[in-house]
Amino acid sequence: MSAAKAKDGGSRRWWALILLCVAQFVDVLDINAVIVALPTIGRELGFSHGDLQWVVTSYVLFFGGFLIFAGRLADLFGRRKMFVVGLALFAASSLLCGLAWSPLVLVVFRAAQGLGAAIVAPAALSIISTIFSEGRERNFAMGLWTAVAAGGGAAGLVLGGLITDVLGWEWIFFVNVPLGAAGVALTFVLLEADRGERTSRRLDLPGAVTVTAGLVLLVYGLTRAEGSGFGSPLTLATIVLALGLLAAFLFVEHSVADPLIPLRVFRVWDLSGSALVAFANTATTSPVGIIAAIYLQEVLAYSPTLAGLLGLPFSLSVVAGSFLGSRLTGTLGARHTMALGLVGICGATLLITGISAEVGLPYVVANATLSGLALGCSAVASTTRGTSAVREEERGLASGLLNSSAQVGTALGLAIFFAVAVTRTEAVATGTEPSAEALVVGYRWAFFVGAGIAALGAVAALRLVGWDARHEVDSSGELSGGKG
Repeated sequence: MSAAKAKDGGSRRWWALILLCVAQFVDVLDINAVIVALPTIGRELGFSHGDLQWVVTSYVLFFGGFLIFAGRLADLFGRRKMFVVGLALFAASSLLCGLAWSPLVLVVFRAAQGLGAAIVAPAALSIISTIFSEGRERNFAMGLWTAVAAGGGAAGLVLGGLITDVLGWEWIFFVNVPLGAAGVALTFVLLEADRGERTSRRLDLPGAVTVTAGLVLLVYGLTRAEGSGFGSPLTLATIVLALGLLAAFLFVEHSVADPLIPLRVFRVWDLSGSALVAFANTATTSPVGIIAAIYLQEVLAYSPTLAGLLGLPFSLSVVAGSFLGSRLTGTLGARHTMALGLVGICGATLLITGISAEVGLPYVVANATLSGLALGCSAVASTTRGTSAVREEERGLASGLLNSSAQVGTALGLAIFFAVAVTRTEAVATGTEPSAEALVVGYRWAFFVGAGIAALGAVAALRLVGWDARHEVDSSGELSGGKG
C-alpha cells in the first residue's frame, strides 16, 4: 500500500469521527431542546398536564430498552449498515414528529426517534473503538465523543427556547431531517463497510424479546414510580414482571447456541465494572441536575429561561472533563480515572446540600462545575475501558451494555431521588402545601443518597476494574488477565 493511500486512510478516520460525533451531537441536542419546548408543545397540541411527560418518557423507554438488542445487531449485520438504518429512522421520525397533529401521534413518533437513537449509539461507539487503536488515539476519540455529547446538551438548552420562540416547536424536529440525510450520504464515503458475523451467527430472538421487554418495562416502572410511588400496585406489578423477564433472559442465554449476550461477558470484570460506573455516573448527576432546576424555579423563583442557562456550567465542564479524562486515562489508567471522577461527583453532590430556602445559587453553580468536570473524566474512562474489554466483534454488544447501564441509572436515580425527597418533605411539612424550607430538607436528603451512590460506584471501579488495559476475552471464553 502506498504512503499516500495510508495517509488518506488515516485522514478518513478523523473525518469519520467527526461524522459520528455530529450524529451524537444532534441526538443529545434534540433531547434537551424538547425538554425546554415542552410547555409550548403541551399548549399547542392539547396535552393534559399529566400526559406531557410522555413526550420525553416514550423516547427514553425505547432508547434504553433497545440498546442491547441494537448493539448485537451491529455486531451481527455490520456497524455501518446499522448506523445508516438508525440515522435514517431518526431523521424520518423527526420529520413525522414535526408534522404531528395530536398528542398520541407525537408520542408514537418520539418512541420511533428513541429506537433510531438506540440503533445509532452502540454502532457509532463500536466503530470508534474499531477504527482507533487502543491507547492515546482512542482515549482522545472517546474524550471528543463525550465532549460533543455535553456540547449538544448545552446547545439544546439554549437553542431549544430560541427555536421555539422564533420558528415554532416543530422546527426542533425539522432541523434533524437535512442533517440526517447528509449523515446517511456521508456514511458511505467516510465509513468502510463491515460484514459483521451474519454467516456464522444467528440472531437470538427469544433473548432479544425477553431482555428488550424486560428493560422497557423496568424503565417504565421506574418512571411511574416518580409520580405514583413504589407502593402503587401497577408500579410494583410492572417492576416484578420486568425482573421476571430479565431472569427468563438469563435462562434463555444459558440454553441457546448463539446467545444475544454471552453470559461469559459478565465475568469480564473490566466490562462489568465499567457498566456499574456508567450506572453510578448518571444515577447521581442526572437527578441532581433536575432537582437543582426545580429548586431554582420553585424555591428561589428563577425564570425557566434563567434556570436553563444555569445548566450551561455543567455541560461546559463535562466538555473540559472529557479532554482531561482522556489524558488521565492515558497516565493514571482507566481504573483510577473512573474512581477519581466518582469521588469528585460524590464531593460535588455533598457540596449542593448547602442550599437553603433563601440562598443556594453558589452551591448550584459549584456543584454543576465540579460534577461536570468529574463526570467527563469518569465517563471517558468507563467507555474506553468497557469497549476495549471484549473482542472486536463484540464491541457493539459492549457499547449497548454501557449505554443501557447509563439509561437505567438515570431512570432509577430519578425514582430514588424523588421518592426520598417527597417522603422527607412530607414528614417535615406542617401544612397541606409544603413550605420552601420543607422542600429544601427533602432535596438535601436526596442529595445525601446520591453521594452514597457515587461513593459505591468509586468502590466498584477500584474493586472490579483491572490494572491492565488489555483484559480481553479469548476464544475459549476465559479472561486473558486478572482483576488486578
